[in-house]
Amino acid sequence: MPDLNRRALLAGAAATGALAATASLAQPDTLTATPDLSGRSILITGCSSGFGRLMAEHFARMGATVFATMRGTPRPEAAELVQIAERDGLDLHVLRLDVTRQDEVDEAVAQAERIAGGAIDVLVNNAGISFGGPIEIQDMEATRLTFDTNVFGPHRMARAVLPAMRAAKSGLIVNISSQLGRVIAPSYGQYSPTKFALEAMSEGLAYELVPHEIDVTVIEPGGYPTMIWKNANANSLELVARADQKHLSGYPELVERLGTRTGGGTTDPMDVPRAIAQVIAMTPGTRPLRRPVHPGPKPQIPINELTAKVQVDWLGNSAFGPWVKAVHNA
Repeated sequence: MPDLNRRALLAGAAATGALAATASLAQPDTLTATPDLSGRSILITGCSSGFGRLMAEHFARMGATVFATMRGTPRPEAAELVQIAERDGLDLHVLRLDVTRQDEVDEAVAQAERIAGGAIDVLVNNAGISFGGPIEIQDMEATRLTFDTNVFGPHRMARAVLPAMRAAKSGLIVNISSQLGRVIAPSYGQYSPTKFALEAMSEGLAYELVPHEIDVTVIEPGGYPTMIWKNANANSLELVARADQKHLSGYPELVERLGTRTGGGTTDPMDVPRAIAQVIAMTPGTRPLRRPVHPGPKPQIPINELTAKVQVDWLGNSAFGPWVKAVHNA
């Protein structure tokens, strides 16, 4: 029978507190608490814009040692973060990291661990990419890049940080998924398939890491007004420009809309950093496997609840039962 170690003790001793904490996270649009993240080392991918950029500064201002990573440095976004850190005395380090390059993953993680003096406490896999449009028009170039960034990237990152985390018997991996990682809308290309894969990989990893006392949380944002929409529009137009007419001709209405998508309205992208900060501050072993974040509808919640029940009912009495129950606080 798998050994639960600290997680089992904490899940029992802190059950009431965990339920209260989970309940307090139910409405991300009302998050106002500012947990103290002093002493935590946090590595974040995709920090040139969007959630990653907001997280990097927010967590550093909450006392964490932050490793903000991005592709193609030097670049203006990196220089801006360095300037803010120097001006305000933040423990924030900008590192070059393209999640599709194993050499850059290895070097950035090794550098962060040297600076931190050991294992990274929290990895946030935030880097992502999207090409819009019907599945048929997604050529292999777009498909490979989407999977390489959204699935293989988090896998590379997890493999890089886990040896030190396991040695420390402590850590948290946060994977940024999407509502579209549990529900599907047409004409989002391979985005949903990659996020579904990330959700599955995260859950399997969460079970396997129970004996090592390492938590995994999947963040499921709804639509927010970040650069992902502008970047996805540009990617989609490039895809259409090189697509064969025999594929495009089947979807005139869907293709016509590509390049003009916007999303999120007036929602506050800071919902996501605030929600993650609260998850980081929770007692290890009581953190949620999945955390929907959006002030509006969250259609994935009943799916999350049902799949958790199915997993516990299916494997709860097997040799893996303690792991599955620990992850789902069952």
